[in-house]
Amino acid sequence: MRIAIAGAGAVGRSIALELVESKHQVMLIERELANIEPEAVERAEWVHADACELASLEEAGMESCDVVIAATGDDKVNLVVSLLAKTEFAVRRVVARVNDPRNEWLFNDNWGVDVAVSTPRLLAALVEEAVAVGDLVRLLTLRQGQANLVEVTLPEDTPLAGRPVRSLKLPTDSALLVILRGGRVIVPQADDALEPGDELLFVATSAVEEDIRSALGV
Repeated sequence: MRIAIAGAGAVGRSIALELVESKHQVMLIERELANIEPEAVERAEWVHADACELASLEEAGMESCDVVIAATGDDKVNLVVSLLAKTEFAVRRVVARVNDPRNEWLFNDNWGVDVAVSTPRLLAALVEEAVAVGDLVRLLTLRQGQANLVEVTLPEDTPLAGRPVRSLKLPTDSALLVILRGGRVIVPQADDALEPGDELLFVATSAVEEDIRSALGV
């Protein structure tokens, strides 16, 4: 894919390095000349421009991009970049970095954002996931809040021990994606037995999260 990244700071460069390693074509757009370091990501295209200016994005060829990532340290800039990418260039997928969790409510389809990534919220969720047993932890919000990636670790006294996956009475608008067990990644099959300590990852709407808790007895 051709991917444009607005912001070539530490975050933008790190994302670019990962993407070029995966054989994607990456364009880094950076306003500050001091941050233009082609040797930092040699296989990326570097553009010295203001990603909030329509003319600069046109000159950079934004219309040819499959994905745009707004990764600057300024939420206002990330929102403007996202809106321009979606409305002016019809970019199929727009991912935006949220620096201040208080601004997260703005990062939705009204501003052209398909996926909002809040580092503070994600880190907090990962801390919860590391210590929480028998509780549901929201790891990631998908599709402008239409669904969430949630995790539940089954406690030692779980009533589900030894019961097959097919016995779970999950609500509509939820799906069990994977079971993490002792370093293994298990794609659940109907006859797979559940065990204490299993980490269950679901995709579900917010409205049914309580029903998942009930189905798991946690």
